[in-house]
Amino acid sequence: MTTLTIPARFNGPTGKGNGGYSAGLLAAELAGPAVVSLRSPVPLDTPLDLVPADGAVRAFDGETLVAEAEPAPALELDVPGPVSGAEARAAMESYASPLESPFSRCFVCGPAREDSMEVFAGRIPGRDGLVASTWTPPEWSAGEDGAVRPEFVWAALDCPTYWAVYEELVLAFLVRQEVEIEAPIVAGTEYVLISWPLAMDGRKRAAGAAVLGAGGAVLARGEALMVEPR
Repeated sequence: MTTLTIPARFNGPTGKGNGGYSAGLLAAELAGPAVVSLRSPVPLDTPLDLVPADGAVRAFDGETLVAEAEPAPALELDVPGPVSGAEARAAMESYASPLESPFSRCFVCGPAREDSMEVFAGRIPGRDGLVASTWTPPEWSAGEDGAVRPEFVWAALDCPTYWAVYEELVLAFLVRQEVEIEAPIVAGTEYVLISWPLAMDGRKRAAGAAVLGAGGAVLARGEALMVEPR
């Protein structure tokens, strides 16, 4: 049976896989665009059994369904007007994640982690909940062609969505993500990551996100749904 393993270094919450990274790896099991639903916390360094099911693929830890990737149509998501690198750097000064929290050692956005990808999204005043961060993908995130591997793009698009819908730390987890990569993203190049709120309904909150290149060109976009535990 085919398996998928999330290495321990790619954690999100303490001791669990980063939601975006995990979703991106599973999405790669399908030939075309996919939406991924996370059904339970993703274990680290644990081979997950991949089971095909009517065009979808499911990842199991024993009998526990961890995640499911399903084919999806092209992502229709309008992206707000561009944010400059200077604006993104200024926004990062207001990054609200505390040094001690369940997410403080996330490999993407953990402020307590020296080897994080330093995606520290903060709010841009007057932009209706828009948050932004610069992002320079590290060399280890790229394939042999120099382009950042899709699972790291999914991861980078995951973390800012939290801060688009929460102004302070609230326990909430990614439960669904869809990403469309439209152009190569090159390691060692500085980009701007943005995220903005889409919907709020009780314990559920949705946000959009995008990777912007030179002149504000949209290189990747994504949509995420988060849920607060009962």
